[in-house]
Amino acid sequence: MKRREFLKTSLTASTLAGLGTASLSAVGAEASSSKQEYYELRVYRLKAGAKCDLLESYLEKAAIPAWNQLGSTPVGVFKEKQPKDGPAIYVLIPYASLESIAQATARFSSLSGLDQAAQDYLNSPKSDPGFERIDSWLMLAFAGMPKIELPAYSKEKKERMFEMRTYESYSEVKALKKVAMFNAGEIDTMREVGLGPIFFGQSILGASLPHLTYMLSAENDEAHKKHWDAFGKHPVWDKLKNDPQYADTVSSMHNRFLVPTPYSQI
Repeated sequence: MKRREFLKTSLTASTLAGLGTASLSAVGAEASSSKQEYYELRVYRLKAGAKCDLLESYLEKAAIPAWNQLGSTPVGVFKEKQPKDGPAIYVLIPYASLESIAQATARFSSLSGLDQAAQDYLNSPKSDPGFERIDSWLMLAFAGMPKIELPAYSKEKKERMFEMRTYESYSEVKALKKVAMFNAGEIDTMREVGLGPIFFGQSILGASLPHLTYMLSAENDEAHKKHWDAFGKHPVWDKLKNDPQYADTVSSMHNRFLVPTPYSQI
């Protein structure tokens, strides 16, 4: 497969297909001033019982090196401990700006990482595809945590677990209020009690809007539960949750417990 054809297959290209340069500039103006990152949360959904060797080889040997070369680092790759919606691989890709996403789309085909792993994945036959479907969300980092943060155990690739939470809201106004609540002290409190926050993102493109997604971490399940208990008893959280301005900001919550793949950079 030629590199130009690889560009056409890039999910990033499809994500940005409906956004012109003017739209990118307008949406990104506020974030650029505060250096907030953008995140793509990509979910590769697999058929039950299907092997994921082809996809994982592609992610490890071709896709992640390519994203890193474009400045997207660290890239996280995770699997769910007990899949709720069937087997899947979760990929978190950070970008410095909306412009960098557009640049990645234009430059991805010129990278040198199109090795055999990429060829095998991109040319997989219909009878044995690399995935069943791909879901994707584009998110803007919160002002209270504008970039990915990695605890020491994650930097050192020690044993670790992650909890990813999604909060849906019944209106755009309430969704923004919940973001404001995190920025007003909820994020700092999570740091203080050891919940090991990794990222916080407000979804701006994707399904089931409006919602936000964030990720916490710990060295093990027991430590994670202990940190949540401390958070629930913290006076700052008690004050925030009882503040009338933040009432009814979350209409539903979904969480998943994830483990990193051996090649995950988070």
